[in-house]
Amino acid sequence: MCTYQTATLAVAGSGKGVDGWFPLTAATVYLDHPVHAAPLHTLNIDFRNPERGPAARVAVELDPSAARELAQSILAILASAPPGLLED
Repeated sequence: MCTYQTATLAVAGSGKGVDGWFPLTAATVYLDHPVHAAPLHTLNIDFRNPERGPAARVAVELDPSAARELAQSILAILASAPPGLLED
C-alpha cells in the first residue's frame, strides 16, 4: 500500500549526474515502490534542478532502516558543528 505522502522542498546544493556536477534547486521525498532497490517500499529522494530538464536529477532509494540512520546521522553531524560554522 502506498501512502502518496510527498514532501517537496527548495534546496541549495550540487549533485553529480551523467554529465558532471550541476546545481540542485529542489528535492522530493516520498515513500513508494522502488524502481531499482530490492525492498517492497523505500524512502525515495529525488534531488533535482527542474530548469535543466529531466537529466538534472539524482535519485536515491533507501530501505527504511537506512533512511532512519541517514536522517539521524545528518542531524547529529549538524548538531556537532562548531558554533558559527553553519551560519550563512
